[in-house]
Amino acid sequence: MDIEWGTLGGVFGVSLGTTVVVVVMFSLGIAAWARAAGEPHRGRALPGRGREKWAVAVAAVCFAACLAVAGYGIDLIIPG
Repeated sequence: MDIEWGTLGGVFGVSLGTTVVVVVMFSLGIAAWARAAGEPHRGRALPGRGREKWAVAVAAVCFAACLAVAGYGIDLIIPG
C-alpha cells in the first residue's frame, strides 16, 4: 500500500479552502440578515429602506451559495 502524499495534500488544501469560503459566506449572510432586520451596526441604525432590500438580497445570495456547495457535496457522495 502506497500513499500519494501530493494528492492527499491537494485534497486537504481544497477541503480547507472550501470550508473557509463556506464559513465566510454564511457569516456574511448572517451579518446581512441582521442589517436587514434593522439591527444597529456599531451603535447606529442603517438609514433608508433601500439598504434593507440590498441586505436581504445579499443574505439570500450568501445562503444560496452555501446551499449550493452543500448540495454539490451531497451529489458527490451519493452515487447516481
